[in-house]
Amino acid sequence: MVFTSQMPTKQIADLLGRLALALSAGIDIRRAWRGEIQRVARRWRPAMEEVGRALDDGQGLAAAMDRVGATFPPLVRGMAAVGDQTGHEAETLRELSLLLEHAVRTQRELVRGLIWPAFQMGVALLVVGFLIWIAGAIRDQNNQPVDILGLGLTGSAGLAAYLSVVAVLAVALAASARAIVANWHGQGIVRRLVHPLPVLGSAALAAEAAAWCRAASLASGAGLDAGRLVRLGASVAPGIGLDPDRVEQRLRAGATLAETLRENGRFPTTLIEGVAVGELTGNTSEVLGRLARQYDEEARRGFEAVARGSGFLVWAIVAALITFVIFRIFSFYIGSIQALAGGR
Repeated sequence: MVFTSQMPTKQIADLLGRLALALSAGIDIRRAWRGEIQRVARRWRPAMEEVGRALDDGQGLAAAMDRVGATFPPLVRGMAAVGDQTGHEAETLRELSLLLEHAVRTQRELVRGLIWPAFQMGVALLVVGFLIWIAGAIRDQNNQPVDILGLGLTGSAGLAAYLSVVAVLAVALAASARAIVANWHGQGIVRRLVHPLPVLGSAALAAEAAAWCRAASLASGAGLDAGRLVRLGASVAPGIGLDPDRVEQRLRAGATLAETLRENGRFPTTLIEGVAVGELTGNTSEVLGRLARQYDEEARRGFEAVARGSGFLVWAIVAALITFVIFRIFSFYIGSIQALAGGR
């Protein structure tokens, strides 16, 4: 059975939060998971049952989730691997649940910030369509339809053509958004295009750094060596582009973890400095935990700024469209008055 759809983030957060509570109470992961199957929506139960069978076969939670493909995102599977390998399943799932809840709240705030500009754009497009349709009923002195907007579209036929173009653009925009989401993980073309952007790129990198720090903090706190720490971090934050094998080679050659991360060229300076301090003081886990919270906040502010900028851009487009419509209508009436005056 192939599973290609991702479970909603809110549902995953609730699932992981309940699992963390169950594990903290001493309930076995297999029993806890079976209790969750009937709590999820019907469409996700086959995937949940597949994970349950893998757990019954003795596999860890991360390996079991891997069997259901994209049902659980890479962040969830990577953090589950951290819990499996460190023995801190309850703590890891609790932290991951809180992280996903934070992501859901941030996403809702971003969506709310875009609702009004999107509504304005929709109204503007409807007004243009209405003007195209009503233009078919307005005739000039030669009894020809008057093209008020100058788009070559009038009447019902013009409205149909206009709506077709709008529908095609909407479908293309939706397809592009889905392609961006599908290509987001790893080092695909979307990452290469986004990272150089001044605000969005910084926010995306901060989100990756937060995920890496959180996984590395848990791994460090459990006493894993630097090589395994880096490998787990790379599974959680693939967008950073860290090669675990290369890092392990440098560590074996005597380099520190901070020096190795600096050579990668994709880690923020504050993260590298924090790792260096942690290595010197022996509290790497605590330092990485603080950095994870800082990067979460930085990513949130960055994405909110992008949302505000997007809202302003939509507003500017709507304003320009309204100005164009007013100018065209004004020009039409001025031309009609001049034509009548000339005819006299």
